Amino acid sequence: MTSPASGGAGRVIDSHCHLQSLTVSQRQAALEEARSRGVTGFLIPALRLEEAEEILDLCHHQTDVWCALGVHPHEASSWSGGHRSRLSELLADPKVVAVGECGLDFHYNLSDRQSQMLALREQWEVALEHGLPVVVHNRESNEEMWELLQEPGFDGLEGDFHSFAAGLELATYLIGRGFYLGFSGMVTFERAQNVREVLPHIPRDRILVETDTPYLAPVPYRGKPNRPAYVIEVARCVAGELELGYEDFCQVSTRNFYRLFPKAA
Repeated sequence: MTSPASGGAGRVIDSHCHLQSLTVSQRQAALEEARSRGVTGFLIPALRLEEAEEILDLCHHQTDVWCALGVHPHEASSWSGGHRSRLSELLADPKVVAVGECGLDFHYNLSDRQSQMLALREQWEVALEHGLPVVVHNRESNEEMWELLQEPGFDGLEGDFHSFAAGLELATYLIGRGFYLGFSGMVTFERAQNVREVLPHIPRDRILVETDTPYLAPVPYRGKPNRPAYVIEVARCVAGELELGYEDFCQVSTRNFYRLFPKAA
């Protein structure tokens, strides 16, 4: 475990961590470790609605933990009309601050593309009906995502394109639409210059940081299971790319989180 001294003191929020993937004892240890390093908030995105109750139970026992509920594109083939109504019911919980993790993944294609598009459309519609932002997964689907966002029915949609690695053109379009971009441990990878080179072009008030626990652990933890405490390394790297002091960047990214997810404030 990393000591608070080695991480530095900074109030930063992990805007995307799948704590539900850890055991109960691992979750508590991960939260305590992160808090000891100055992490002051955690957002858990669901992968499937069947885990909603478990995630909500965790959130209601932790004042600094919130969630997004939805269906990941890997699980989109399970989407049905019953999911839409169930999701609408769940969004009334005060701990649910967004819809997600929803999106498109044409790299793995674990669900067929038609099912992914249907699940994404309906989740975005539910989010707009409830006035909530979305947490978006986008992998090898830039063109389809761009076209979908241009449909008039999705005017006013806001959210976080998490673990962003889609290039400057899409980044510029998303920022113009009012979206935020989440940067994960990928930003620290030696070969991820494509991620870092986008950062100077992104308004500082549109940047979030995340771990995507238990995936994408940043350097120097790459190859190990990720933890929310490691968002410190992500924040330090992003701050450096922006030529901002670490403390200043933490303040900026924390403000951004609460602006996008006001139910957490």
